[in-house]
Amino acid sequence: MENIKTDVLVIGAGSGGLSVAAGASQMGASVVLLEAHKMGGDCLNYGCVPSKAILASGKVAHSMRHASKYGIADVTPSVDYAAAKDHVADVIAQIEPMDSVERFEGFGVRVIQEKGAFISPTEVQAGDHVITARRIVIATGSSPFVPPIPGLDTVPYITNESLWELREQPEHLLIVGGGPIGMEMAQAHRRLGSKVTVIEGMKALGKDDPEMAEIVLENLREEGIEIAEDALAKEVRGTAGAIEIEAEDGRIFKGTHLLMAVGRKANMDGLGLETAGIKTHRMGIEVDDSLRTTNKKVYAIGDVAGGLQFTHVAGYHAGVIIRSMLFGLPSKATTRHIPWATYTQPELAQVGRTEAQAKKEHGSNLEVVRFHFNHNDRAIAERKTRGLIKVMVVKGRPVGASIAGEQAGELINLWALVIANKMKMSQVAAMVAPYPTIGELNKRAAGAYFSPRLFESDMVKKVVGFVQKWLP
Repeated sequence: MENIKTDVLVIGAGSGGLSVAAGASQMGASVVLLEAHKMGGDCLNYGCVPSKAILASGKVAHSMRHASKYGIADVTPSVDYAAAKDHVADVIAQIEPMDSVERFEGFGVRVIQEKGAFISPTEVQAGDHVITARRIVIATGSSPFVPPIPGLDTVPYITNESLWELREQPEHLLIVGGGPIGMEMAQAHRRLGSKVTVIEGMKALGKDDPEMAEIVLENLREEGIEIAEDALAKEVRGTAGAIEIEAEDGRIFKGTHLLMAVGRKANMDGLGLETAGIKTHRMGIEVDDSLRTTNKKVYAIGDVAGGLQFTHVAGYHAGVIIRSMLFGLPSKATTRHIPWATYTQPELAQVGRTEAQAKKEHGSNLEVVRFHFNHNDRAIAERKTRGLIKVMVVKGRPVGASIAGEQAGELINLWALVIANKMKMSQVAAMVAPYPTIGELNKRAAGAYFSPRLFESDMVKKVVGFVQKWLP
């Protein structure tokens, strides 16, 4: 048994864990990193990266079928599903070196590829190693949550982890879950030629602004995706290639393959958290505003901390705790400025408060600014005019932004910057955007906030009239 003493022990080599390990090591701390499975975690191997790669394949196929609106003949693409999966694997392979053991050892990190578990409040055992650390970071992420639907244990199904091993294209893909994962995979597979039915127990894309979500859902339905809402799965039955799902209201959905995409669960099993005096709750590990657990020498970040489950949140958490661990400075995490996006086409993005949330918090002080994509010249040129941007403004400062449309995930970056730094709409309006770009939408939205104040104000007109009368 090898005994190791270190400044920082990181459990989990996903986005958050890697960020902590690299940052702490390069700033002079001794670091040990544990990872029992694949470096890069869910995002690189099963989530963000492969899903965007398969969406890119679907986008190309869709463009071929709908080229005539650009003056080019429509073509029915010959889709090789296995080759599309090869494209996904190649994308992962190109990014893998950034998350590799070799790269992190180059930073001075001691990487141990074993599962770790607490054997005391300050010690973790991983294989033949016992690590004692001044600070410990749990960054074990999350895994697909598979609900106990009757019959599901007798029917073959896939999750976002096993989907990438599938080489034969589904004839008719049933997807249980209408969140971002379900809707992204629905569109990708529909565009690659599969029939797709999404079965959602409540409302599809239900965590987003309903008005914005409907813009996306309308487009998906037009592409031929069946989206069944308020369809809580009651029973699953059948065999490979012939699967049935019965909803509580009696509706029956039939398909050849089943993808379970109802959500995620924090990876906490086998960590020995009780031994370390670390409390948990239904969503994950209990943490305070500084991301410390009930064991003050231990932090939890990313999905396992039970909050927003996004890769960029894990990276943000890493920055929060590095400030505290390495420099002893107070540092707290907040969600006020955290953006997220769903990468369907059109995309859907959000930062800060939705319209409903802002109304509840700010009442009559809230102003909602709206600007449609069909007034943007670049969107018209690209024939991507379906979309809307909404900005929630209180006393001149944005408190939230919702965007549905082309490049929404890119457009939301500006509003994330504005909200994070408590900037004003006047500062956005002062920005000069190159013409013609989709990015002009943000400036035009800010302009829409000021237009009534400038063009519909009797006082402004009186001032202008007075100045014009006396101006030499």
